[in-house]
Amino acid sequence: MDGKMTQRERMLAGLLYNAADQELHKARIRAKHLTYLYNTCDPADMKRRASIMKELIGEQAEHTWIEAPFYCDYGCNIVFGDNFYSNVHLTILDCAKVIFGHDVMIGPNVDIYTAGHPVHPETRCTEWEYAREVRIGDRVWIGGRSVINPGVTIGNDCVIASGSVVTKDVPDGVIVGGNPAKVIRKITEEDKKYYFKKLPYDRGV
Repeated sequence: MDGKMTQRERMLAGLLYNAADQELHKARIRAKHLTYLYNTCDPADMKRRASIMKELIGEQAEHTWIEAPFYCDYGCNIVFGDNFYSNVHLTILDCAKVIFGHDVMIGPNVDIYTAGHPVHPETRCTEWEYAREVRIGDRVWIGGRSVINPGVTIGNDCVIASGSVVTKDVPDGVIVGGNPAKVIRKITEEDKKYYFKKLPYDRGV
């Protein structure tokens, strides 16, 4: 059965695949072209920006906003939930699916990887690679310069502290940080009282 699968099918199935495959090469060139158009588009031309993003991304809800520049491998393997926002320099290597929930916020210079390579040099140098899906839950905030590694699932209501390298699944409702990222603490009802450290959440209304 595996012998009858295309390299794209093998990639999406999590099997070893050859990224030099012509179909995959063409798909990456398409994504590079569209991200180039997006990243060089007039910031005031909202209609054009939305049109490019609609053509590039596999699936997105109505309220999606990504500050340029933005980079991805294919685009078609990315799913954005409603009310998604990313700051500048988001990079998504979407050789496998990357699925975002609703109300996700991403800081600048965040990298999300699904692509991986064998550890042993002999097998790695054959240029065959693999990809593992990444899932990010609802109401997640990923701080700037964080890295999400292949195969990671981040639960709902989480904060990923800036500069984190996330190598393992993250449970619901926690703050994680560090390299490799570890749970710092749970998010509690007490956190509703403050907007930064011990500064009270008072909007002046």
